[in-house]
Amino acid sequence: MSTLFRYVTREILASTVVALLALTALFTFFDFIAELKDAHTETYTPVTATLYVVMNIPGQIYELLPIAMLVGALFAWNRMALASEFTVMRASGLATPRLALWMVWLGLLLGTATLLFGEFVTPHADRAAQQVKVRATKGVVAQDFRTGLWAKDGRTFINIREISPDAVLVGVRLFEFDEDFRLRVLRQAERANWRDGHWMLQGVSQTVIGERSTRTALEPDQRWDSAVTPDLLTVLMVVPQKMSITALHAYVGHLDENKQDAERYRIALWGKLAYPLAAPAMLLLALAFAFRPPRVGGAGGRLLTGILIGLGFHLANRMAAQVAQLQGWPAPAVALTPILTFTLAAVLAVWWVERRV
Repeated sequence: MSTLFRYVTREILASTVVALLALTALFTFFDFIAELKDAHTETYTPVTATLYVVMNIPGQIYELLPIAMLVGALFAWNRMALASEFTVMRASGLATPRLALWMVWLGLLLGTATLLFGEFVTPHADRAAQQVKVRATKGVVAQDFRTGLWAKDGRTFINIREISPDAVLVGVRLFEFDEDFRLRVLRQAERANWRDGHWMLQGVSQTVIGERSTRTALEPDQRWDSAVTPDLLTVLMVVPQKMSITALHAYVGHLDENKQDAERYRIALWGKLAYPLAAPAMLLLALAFAFRPPRVGGAGGRLLTGILIGLGFHLANRMAAQVAQLQGWPAPAVALTPILTFTLAAVLAVWWVERRV
């Protein structure tokens, strides 16, 4: 690694950190203002809302990193251009392909860091934030259906009325069917707790339906082995885009195994896998703005353009995911198309400005 590459890397990283702090503070402030409208109860106070917003900061950082890289690199290149450092680099024989390769390598390093951050930090922080809000508002995780959450595990259909923030199930009903899709067993439990790799049902009423008769038995406790684990239930408290890759992969496999629609989570999984590739694209785009004569004005306009490009990338990713769910497009193509489009635009921009200089 050359001394010049380390210098450029240090300048870009320093500017990226400043840009990330500014953007995170701005968007966190907007979230706090939006959250205050709900912070008017005895349990969900402005202090609790502040804690909730602060715990969501890792998720903000993860989403804003590509924009911060673009803005930070624009700052760094603009400063080096004003100080004639970029001109000296070019005059000393530093070729454009080598500069572009530096940006790709740096982007891959930053992209890897983004991937690790989104895998090990963001999901846990977002889940903790949701638990804080749930405890302060309803105390349970509300579902779209009035009867609660419905899930399928093999030939067993599961209905859970409430899920507490610590993954305790309340009001559990299990409908077990045979291979001919006839209801054979109905189990109802007041609560279910996860212990040593299985669920323990409490206050169980079990009805066995035979060919000519039915029988009902009451049991204080009963073991329930199921593929529906607390890790899978955490998807109810974390949006797919903020889940870890391992959790998404496990949940997609569970839905596919039970022949349920997993497209939303599959798109999120591929989006997480492709997201680190956004960093090289953003740094290449910023490099295109470095090719200009020193002490030429318009730095504010270039910075604004960079911010708009970064926001455009963010919106393109969101829009592609939403449209893909409606149109049934393949998840890999949906995740890679915006990134490849911006990467191609960055390469063409660097090539065009280099030929003009």
